[in-house]
Amino acid sequence: MNHYDVLVIGGGAGGMAAALSALENGYRKILIAERKESLGGILLQCTHKGFGLGYFGEDLSGIEYAERFQLKVQRTEIQVRCNTMVLRLYPDQTALLSGTDGIEKISFDVCVLATGCRERTLYSQEISGTRPAGIMTAGTAQKLMNVDGLEIGDEIIIAGTGDVGQIMAGQLSLSGKRIIAMIEKEDHPGGLKRNQENYLKALRIPVILNSVITRVHGRKRIEGVEVKNLLTGELSFLKCSTLLTAIGMIPETDLLKTSFGKEAIPDWLIKVGNCKYVHEIVDSVTADGLQLWDTFKGRPHSST
Repeated sequence: MNHYDVLVIGGGAGGMAAALSALENGYRKILIAERKESLGGILLQCTHKGFGLGYFGEDLSGIEYAERFQLKVQRTEIQVRCNTMVLRLYPDQTALLSGTDGIEKISFDVCVLATGCRERTLYSQEISGTRPAGIMTAGTAQKLMNVDGLEIGDEIIIAGTGDVGQIMAGQLSLSGKRIIAMIEKEDHPGGLKRNQENYLKALRIPVILNSVITRVHGRKRIEGVEVKNLLTGELSFLKCSTLLTAIGMIPETDLLKTSFGKEAIPDWLIKVGNCKYVHEIVDSVTADGLQLWDTFKGRPHSST
């Protein structure tokens, strides 16, 4: 059985930073297990700028930010296994991995969970109606367009005004798509101020406040949605061919539930980045990973 000083689960910004920091803090045998084809996580689908101002002092795209950390990792002895899922963690500090070479069990001294977060879907809300094609999260739309080069529709409604939703509204608008409206239940848009300025205001993207989507219309593909004004109770119908959701993120910690159930998380496991709590910017995720070993008290004596 292969043994590692540190097993890092997830190769996004937080995972790469945690692995690099572990090396600087005396750990020698470090493994990053990443389920996708390459390191970088969600950054690899982010073609827009706004990354790196805090860490690099430059305005980078998500792809550029990821590439800089990929190079940092490649220049070290950190081991990386892409296309690899960690299926389960065990109390005896072992893990079951599934990768291109099959199933393998490894052991480790410390495990860093850097699995990021996932988007809330439309149907986590109280929505009636059909379940047709054309409904997806804003992040899924981002991947389909920026990575896979696919079309997602021409007349688009976005539920919620989160940062990814605003970024996609801007990208879609600039690519010639029609943003019918962004629907926001609060009395003000969400997301960072800079995104509101760069997308909502600069591109005059319509936002309907104090409102929620209550019903989906359409059979094979979505044809429109019913919108309820929370102040007046008034219902209205908006036609669309695509509905995106930008209604929040959830830390991705399902592996902990699978492995430990309701038992306490062992002291050899530490969470970093967006799986601990959802950060506003990637620079703070990186900072969390780099500072990880300063606060970790359960660290065993490192290898030499």
